[in-house]
Amino acid sequence: MNIKLPAFIEIYRQLIAIPSISATDSHLDQSNKALIELLGGWFETLGFSVNIQPVPDTRDKYNLLASIGEGNGGLMLCGHTDTVPFDDGRWTRNPFELTEHDGKLYGLGTADMKGFFAFILDALRDVDLTQLKRPLHILATADEETSMAGARYFAASTALRPDFAIIGEPTSLQPIRAHKGHLSNAIRITGQSGHSSDPDRGVNAIDLMHESISHLMTLRTTLRERFNNPAFVIPYPTMNFGHIHGGDAANRICGCCELHMDIRPLPGLTLQDIDDLLNEALEPVKARWPGRLAIEPMHPPIPGYECPTDHKMVVVIEQLLGQRADTVNYCTEAPFIQELCPTLVLGPGSIEQAHQPDEFIDMQFIEPTRQLISQMVEHFCLTELQADSAK
Repeated sequence: MNIKLPAFIEIYRQLIAIPSISATDSHLDQSNKALIELLGGWFETLGFSVNIQPVPDTRDKYNLLASIGEGNGGLMLCGHTDTVPFDDGRWTRNPFELTEHDGKLYGLGTADMKGFFAFILDALRDVDLTQLKRPLHILATADEETSMAGARYFAASTALRPDFAIIGEPTSLQPIRAHKGHLSNAIRITGQSGHSSDPDRGVNAIDLMHESISHLMTLRTTLRERFNNPAFVIPYPTMNFGHIHGGDAANRICGCCELHMDIRPLPGLTLQDIDDLLNEALEPVKARWPGRLAIEPMHPPIPGYECPTDHKMVVVIEQLLGQRADTVNYCTEAPFIQELCPTLVLGPGSIEQAHQPDEFIDMQFIEPTRQLISQMVEHFCLTELQADSAK
């Protein structure tokens, strides 16, 4: 097919050149609209119908759904269009300029994960998309690096139910079938300040936090003993105390203390389960000191995710790659896409490069990724027998 798309490297270059940083800090946060519109134009060139969807409760962020082919089911290739912020002082290259050096492509988003769309577009230019037996969908989302608002909204609002989905995060082309969830909470203690010479006239928030942490450490042990999944390198839910601050002077009773903590639950341990366990653990402090302890989420929680290992589509992917699907501890949009259809996380580049200065992707991934995308489209969209096996 004679499709007028830029060359692969030029597609990559243009994607990297458009800043699309996602950050909780409004001064750093950027709209992804220009990038979404660029992708939309390219997919329209290939014959896709394109729907650009504003994501509610974001700072001018958008999803894109590009679809081609008729009927139900089919394959969906997914990725996020945002990147993390970058530390300008630690980069030796312009993060928004694709730089090739020593067999690597450098730039912000080369691995995590704007570059995945360059691989998709490049692979599809040689596929006869008029012959699809099942539809092919491309989903580009917003704010994965912060709230995952794009994937959450898409999953909650779409009627689409593909047979299978692939999220192209940098897994070094290792299929990932499960990962833990993530909850970040602030534990806030409100005490009563006063002069340190008379402790009984105040309520020391640090003392209450010490008591609270003791209960949380007991819960941490309980999580480790009660819940186990040997498929994970760290086979139990983890709890981390990441930040604490309180008080303002040695001779003053501390009036406020705050702890930031995270929990990473295994798949199958629901967010409600964790909330219940957390509240139960801290109930003795709340009962003894009514109104002084609050638990507040620091960002929307992410549940654990697991794709059934015996699903026919998983078997196909494992056969194509010649390796079994694995598990990881980091989080992706998979729990939300999995609400629509069975989902694997699978893409080029290494997670070791994600969120790092001088982020890069090794060019050795180019040909295997291009071949894999073509094979997946062939299996799930072009071949009638394989399409029927999804039922």
